[in-house]
Amino acid sequence: MNIRPNNELVRFQSPLWRRLSLAGFCLSLAACAASPGMRMTDKQTLPLSAPRDGAPAQALNVPIQEVDVDLVNRMREFDGSTSLRSAELLAAANQNAAYRIGPGDVLQITLWDHPELAAANPAGQTGGAPRASDPASGFVVDQKGNVQFPYAGSIHVSDMTPADAQVAVTRALTAFHNPQVTVRIASFRSQQVYVEGEVRSPGIQPINDVPMTLVDAVDRAGGLQPTADSSRIELMRGSARYVLSLTSLLDKGINPAHIVLENRDVLRVMSREDSGVYVMGEVTRPTLALPLRNGSLSLGDALSQAGSINSNTADAAQVFVIRGHGASKPDVFHLDAKSPVAMVLANEFMLQPKDVVYVDGNGLVRFNRVLSLLLPAINAGMTGVVLAK
Repeated sequence: MNIRPNNELVRFQSPLWRRLSLAGFCLSLAACAASPGMRMTDKQTLPLSAPRDGAPAQALNVPIQEVDVDLVNRMREFDGSTSLRSAELLAAANQNAAYRIGPGDVLQITLWDHPELAAANPAGQTGGAPRASDPASGFVVDQKGNVQFPYAGSIHVSDMTPADAQVAVTRALTAFHNPQVTVRIASFRSQQVYVEGEVRSPGIQPINDVPMTLVDAVDRAGGLQPTADSSRIELMRGSARYVLSLTSLLDKGINPAHIVLENRDVLRVMSREDSGVYVMGEVTRPTLALPLRNGSLSLGDALSQAGSINSNTADAAQVFVIRGHGASKPDVFHLDAKSPVAMVLANEFMLQPKDVVYVDGNGLVRFNRVLSLLLPAINAGMTGVVLAK
């Protein structure tokens, strides 16, 4: 029985037909790469997770906001108000702050007109110049908050001011008629704050009878390092966390010295490297842009640190800022930087830590990149056709 060959199949298997089909397929893929449909639109659907067991992938609709004057003004007010609210809460909590005696403090108690008690007071001992390892002179408050004094016994003075402790000691000296007592704190040990991060001398700073402000704590720690981010100073008080910006507070005329620290506060000065912004895409030098010395970083500053937009490969109309570090839904901002006037907005648009600045490429760049990926396959196909002849 004779079987007639299928003309369509023979034509498809011919070397010329295969060559033309492969070339047409490659050109169609390259055309897709150069088409405007690959750019972000006003609402882009982004894959949130890969499909599993045949289930469809979750999608996330991300609206793209245009960078304009109104957006810049709203963001400036929001950033300033956050630090302002934190400063107001901290200042209101310490309006009547006064040092309270606690366990570990050393008191100097003087009973006038009774020099025989001077020998009982370690402050009256003299044995040469004191050394750093010597215990502080005075009466130490024990862990129960009590202090022992001759003829008065154990007196509870914890959580009292020095004036209140003086009244308590005077009342306890019932063996004396109208005793004249003076109580002062010789060594402050019960209250302290911890300063860490980008300061010259991080460590524990004791609180004394003079309230310790935010500025005092930084100054006692040696001041800020050149790598410090003055716009991100974190204050942890118990379970609460406050982020303060010295730059924003000073710009609004608020004195940071009004913020008084409390016992067991932790003050952390963040590094500028922790507040960096990733700049990638069609820029001269993709980099991690760091904030300036005052802690601010605008979109224009970030592009400048990356060597500006690559004029040969970039599409200046497609500059995006992706913001969503630690958030379930990111925010995307778009800037058309073709006009030099738009760079004024870029200098006013302030970035946040871990933002991503992406500059898209033009159509020719996408075409060349797709073509460079396909050329090895095209060459291999042509070589196979030649060998099959």
